[in-house]
Amino acid sequence: MFKIDSYDFKGKRAIIRVDFNVPLDAEGHVTDDTRIRAAIPTIQKVLAGGGSVILMSHLGRPKKNPDPKYSLSQIVGAIESRLGHKVVFAGDCMGDEAATMARNLKPGEVMLLENLRFYAEEEGKPRGLAEDATEEQKAEAKKAVKASQKEFVKKLASYADCYINDAFGTAHRAHASTALIADYFPTDKMFGYVMENELKAIDGVMQHPARPFCAIVGGSKVSTKITIIEKLMEQVDSIIIGGGMTFTFDAAQGGKVGNSLCEPEMFPVALEIIAKAKEKGIQLVMSPDALIADAFSAEAHTAEAPSNAIPDGWMGVDIGEEGKRLFREHILGCKTILWNGPVGVFEIDKFATGSKAVAEAIAEATSKGAYSLIGGGDSVACINKLGLADKVSYVSTGGGALLEYMEGKELPGVAAIRK
Repeated sequence: MFKIDSYDFKGKRAIIRVDFNVPLDAEGHVTDDTRIRAAIPTIQKVLAGGGSVILMSHLGRPKKNPDPKYSLSQIVGAIESRLGHKVVFAGDCMGDEAATMARNLKPGEVMLLENLRFYAEEEGKPRGLAEDATEEQKAEAKKAVKASQKEFVKKLASYADCYINDAFGTAHRAHASTALIADYFPTDKMFGYVMENELKAIDGVMQHPARPFCAIVGGSKVSTKITIIEKLMEQVDSIIIGGGMTFTFDAAQGGKVGNSLCEPEMFPVALEIIAKAKEKGIQLVMSPDALIADAFSAEAHTAEAPSNAIPDGWMGVDIGEEGKRLFREHILGCKTILWNGPVGVFEIDKFATGSKAVAEAIAEATSKGAYSLIGGGDSVACINKLGLADKVSYVSTGGGALLEYMEGKELPGVAAIRK
């Protein structure tokens, strides 16, 4: 495995797996180019070294091939704007046009392949099966896709002299472009800067944190965060719990949560987490109050109430004023801070003041020397919306990949480069 800084790109065609799965508006314009901006240094490194670049990515979850709604042609302008360089677009991944363009690519040139997921071979899963397909038919379809996947990977690899994986957001997927293609470049494969920085940031937080180390875990459901909470309990000194799952903890202890989101089936798990934290000496911090609403709407009436005494007909949508003060005070006392998930319904402005208070406290703590890592859930979208991304130490581009890596799982996209 090469390091990107030590590889000689002169005269080489580098195929780079980027994560350009960016949000688009109804007209196909990019509304958040964070992932594009993140990939620019890797692209520039290849070009500066005398190489040429072939970019490949997925966009969305297309159900048919091809679907114009998910065409990467829509983001060419956004890439060119950030890169300051012309990008030529190949109309597909596998056709003669893409192969010819790649073969004729000259040093300093950049091309973008069409959406990888326009091909079932990228994910290795059959498509278009009838709802009443038998198990035998499903097995045959899967076998056929796996067989054609080998040719798909071989064709992609034939376009280039070296392979760079810079798509941390998809590193937990064992897809053709993230895990299988690396085998065709046994001595010419490497991580891009996004991947290098992500792994360095997460390893630093999980293996060598300055203490006290606090994790802020938000989100709607305990069931989706139980694994990461259990893993964090082996590492942290405290956990701030926010978001909708707060009310499962409150209700499990006998509280009344009105119409708030709640998972009664997770009561035993919530109580077990509380008991484990006490046993390990880990401080669990939860807001004593909540902003409540009589509807899940920006027009809803709001009030404040104890988080464990919410009236019937009302639901908790954010932390209250006391919670903001408590969370801020706790965050400012920490040297390492991980934020995974907003503490309220931040998409609605009137329910976002708690998440804003958390973000501002993290930024303040960072300015005073703490190390802060933001990632997973909607934390990145939240901190970008608040304009505070440049006030924290590191903003991860990964969602599921971040959580799985922190949980100690081997990511296929990482293992493929390291082996």
